[in-house]
This record gives sequence, C-alpha cells and structure tokens, in this order.
Amino acid sequence: MNTPALPPDTAVRARRAARGPATEGAARAGLAARGVIHLLIGVLALRIAFGDGHRQADRGGALDELSDKPLGALLLWALGAGLVGMALWRLSETVFGAAGEDGRTARKRALAAARCVFSSVVAFQVLAFAAGSGSSGGGSSDRQSRDVTARVMAVPAGRWAVGVAGAAVVVVGVVIAVRALRRRYREELRTGGLGRPARRLIDVAGIGGGTALGAVVAAAGVFAVRAAVDYDPGRAKGMDDTLRSFADTPFGPWLLACVAAGLVLSGLFSFVLASRPRV
Repeated sequence: MNTPALPPDTAVRARRAARGPATEGAARAGLAARGVIHLLIGVLALRIAFGDGHRQADRGGALDELSDKPLGALLLWALGAGLVGMALWRLSETVFGAAGEDGRTARKRALAAARCVFSSVVAFQVLAFAAGSGSSGGGSSDRQSRDVTARVMAVPAGRWAVGVAGAAVVVVGVVIAVRALRRRYREELRTGGLGRPARRLIDVAGIGGGTALGAVVAAAGVFAVRAAVDYDPGRAKGMDDTLRSFADTPFGPWLLACVAAGLVLSGLFSFVLASRPRV
C-alpha cells in the first residue's frame, strides 16, 4: 500500500497533521473505549466463574451492562464516539504510517487497515445499540458465530474456508499472546519519565492482559477449526461460549477466573495506553 501522491510540502504537512493533537485525541478516546469493553467483559466472565452467569460475557453483554447504569445512554454514545476515534486513528496510520521506525512499512499499514475496518464495524454496532436498535450487532456473539459459520459452510468449499479462517484466528491469538510475553506493547507506549515500579505494574497488565486475550482468541479459532472438521456449525463459539469453555477443563472455574482476570488487566492496560499513546 503506497502513500497517496502529494506534493512534497503537502505530504510533509499532512504527515505532521496526522501526528497532531487531533489524532492523539482520537487515539486516546479509542483506547479508552476499548478498555471499557475489555474491562466489562472481564468482569462479566468473573461473575460466570463464580456462579452468576445470567449475562453474556461478550461485547453485547458489556453494552447491556453499561446501558443499565445511570446515564447509560450517554455512556453508550461516548463509547461509540471513542471507537469512531479509534477507527480514524487507524485510518491515519494506514495512509501516513504508524509511529516507530518501521511504521510506514507495508506490513504496518496493512495491520492498521485491518484494525481500522474492525474498529469501524464495532463502532457501528455500538452506535446502533445506543440509537435504540435493541441489539448489539445482531445478538450474542455465540449465535452470530454459529450463523456465520452455517452460511459459509452452505457454499461450495465453505467447509475449507471455515477451517482456514479458524486456523488464521488461532495464529492471531498466538501472535497476540507472544507479543505480550515479549513486551512488544512497549512500542505503542510512551515510557519516558516512568519509574521502575510503574513500569513493573504496566508489564503486569500488558503481559497478563495480552496473554489472556490471545488465549481467548486462539480458543475461538480452535472451535472454528473443529466446526469445519466435524462439518457442524454448532461447534463454532463466540466470545461468551469460548470463555465458558475454560470452566469445562479439569481446572474448572478457576481457569476461567484467571482468564477473566486477564481480560480485566487488558482493559486496564488500554487505559494506560490511552494516557500515554505513541502516535
């Protein structure tokens, strides 16, 4: 993906604008919004682990939880606006490149483009919910996963497509976890002026949150692969069923509690990023 052809002076000014206060504000708002969603999903998963599973531990459940709070409607609109900011920030990275020495490489631009599309979809779902659609993007993540899997499997070679997509999701989950363990999140964070205790706390949130998020994503991919192998769309699982599946292991609800705590850390780490983003 190449930078749009602009006169040199115009291109320089455009890149400077892309690093300006407006873009940084959009990044801060988006990261804070992501933090709210991850934090709420983690809290809902903790409730499931300790026997209170009446609400879905996914984005829809998080929005329902938020809407029940005082000024819930206002909070939902603010969340949607923050996610729009996230999408605009990722769009800026796609066009002008991200921060860092390799920020303008094709790989970084492609990653930013994928994040832009994902953030745009989530922002639309949240804003639709805030506008009174009555559902967060069409219902629970579990039902959506089964429905999408069934539709894809109904077309020629659909079974293979589901299997390949599931394997790709597994890879994404592993990459998320490995990046967290290698502390690659520091590339997105301004760490200047932070003392050693603060850095340690950030590492706890970054490693714990990224590892838990990667585990959940990878597990969802495994279920998609299993659905393809068994030729059974019902095997596919969304966020909620994937989280609940951790409680079905020999470790019982304690493993789910650990993963849920990790998602809470992921939310807290997003707040840290929002306070010190490298844009």
